[in-house]
Amino acid sequence: MELRTLRYFVAVAEELHFGRAAVRLHMSQPPLSRAIRRLESETGAALFDRAPAGVTLTAVGEVLLDEARALLDRADLLRERVAVAAGSAALAVGILGDSADPGATRLADAFRRRHPHVDVRVRETDLTDPTCGLHAGLVDVAVTRGPFNPAGLAVRTLRADPVGALLRSDDPLAGRDRLRLADLADRRWFLFPPGTDPAWQAYWSGGEPREGPVVRAVQECRQAVLWNGTVGITLAGHDPGAGLTVVPLTDMEPSSLVVASRADDPNPLIRSFVRLAAAAFGPGGPLPAPP
Repeated sequence: MELRTLRYFVAVAEELHFGRAAVRLHMSQPPLSRAIRRLESETGAALFDRAPAGVTLTAVGEVLLDEARALLDRADLLRERVAVAAGSAALAVGILGDSADPGATRLADAFRRRHPHVDVRVRETDLTDPTCGLHAGLVDVAVTRGPFNPAGLAVRTLRADPVGALLRSDDPLAGRDRLRLADLADRRWFLFPPGTDPAWQAYWSGGEPREGPVVRAVQECRQAVLWNGTVGITLAGHDPGAGLTVVPLTDMEPSSLVVASRADDPNPLIRSFVRLAAAAFGPGGPLPAPP
């Protein structure tokens, strides 16, 4: 059994769906299905019960999943120890906006316990690059928010958080229980600079062309609202600070918290980071600060 095939199997076993697993693995579904069929031929038993809605693990598949995870973890540990011995065990991590968040602290603690000899370099970026330097090759992995251009990246959604309108506390709309984007149609919005990822700009502008001051950082967003009375979008559970308030927007899709890396990067430290991030920022966890 090849390690690559076992990684394919684990992806299908965790997603319980060949299509979703193929997306996660950045490959088409037919070769993934063939690889699993070959693995079943090697083991001499069916690993999945297949149905139109997805798959479930057989008893043999459950056993193989436990063993495959242990074997892959051991293989990753081997690579890491070799890298440590060679003096090259390092990971560059990008974080969007405010990294002083309890979820980021939990992730840092968990990663340090698991990889105490790895040199972690953190690059905190402003709001003009939602990939935190991934496309530019400046970091290995990033905890950030979508949407953005995913070309060449492996992106895993950790959580979806509701958003709201960021307003001055004395704004005429500040006392409302909820708002719709139409309520803000005639207002000036804070905007990101030209050249910012179009999908990212469109989401935080409510999907429409807007006019208003250009900002690059979280604090600049808040100050634009506080000083100019402009509006923008932020997390509904986010404390905006004195003089500001957040009113939920009922017709905005939630903001996706994601962990992303380059799709072709074989670094085992990245796989470990992604697993630990899923636990640290899972449902019920704290909200990292967006704009």
